[in-house]
Amino acid sequence: MPTAKGDAASGSGRFAAWLRRRIGLILVFVALFLLWEYAVKIFGIKEYLLPPPTRIWTEFLKRWPTVMAGAWITGQEIVGGYLLAVVVSIPLALAVVRWRFVEESLYPVIVFLQIIPKIAIAPLFIIWFGFGFGPKLLIVFLLCFFPIVVSSVAGFKSLDPDVMDFARTTGAGGLRLFLKIRLPQALPGIFTGLKVGAALAATAAVVAEFVASDRGLGYLLQQYNGQLETPMVFATIVLLSIMGLVVYYAVEWLERLVIPWHVSQRPNDVTGI
Repeated sequence: MPTAKGDAASGSGRFAAWLRRRIGLILVFVALFLLWEYAVKIFGIKEYLLPPPTRIWTEFLKRWPTVMAGAWITGQEIVGGYLLAVVVSIPLALAVVRWRFVEESLYPVIVFLQIIPKIAIAPLFIIWFGFGFGPKLLIVFLLCFFPIVVSSVAGFKSLDPDVMDFARTTGAGGLRLFLKIRLPQALPGIFTGLKVGAALAATAAVVAEFVASDRGLGYLLQQYNGQLETPMVFATIVLLSIMGLVVYYAVEWLERLVIPWHVSQRPNDVTGI
């Protein structure tokens, strides 16, 4: 039975391994921030043009309750719209692959809807649904929806027909074939779309709040920009980026958990390059 001391040692070992893998990235970020900090001071760049990182951090600490309240609103829009896109996209992709009628009639409509600029139809959502949570949710959904559908369709179509034919000869039913063969083989493609959608979710939420909102990080970003509070503009952008990264890496963590056997999850063999 593992002891608390052993668990702590194991946890510290995992953290040390993670730190060794990320040390290069950490050093690059530290160097960039130091360069930014001292370049602003050396060249005398005015704060409203480019504030130093220390100034951005100081201003953020002064107003963090307001900013975090906005982050809570925007975070709900990001997560809600993204999850709705996942729930709708994957079954729709399966229907596109399974039934030719759906592929020939509905799939071109999906492509057409993707071509329409979302910023152009956002005001229509405000007219139809008002200024509440719904229009922002729909805009996030629309931006995340298409890449998940396309990647999921490619994933479901990537299955070798000979493998399915062989599996049918064993007497496996349709549900068993789906769970044991079709879905596992499609998961790498599905997760590709999920990660692209996750990267777009934060952008979609800000676009929605730019159009019409009285709260959220997008609203604060417009407010700070209009008042030339550049440190807070940078602070809000950084926080939005962090929120997007959290969603992206949550999906990546789930991918490692679900398909650890896939080639994309193996460590790079730098010696073989």
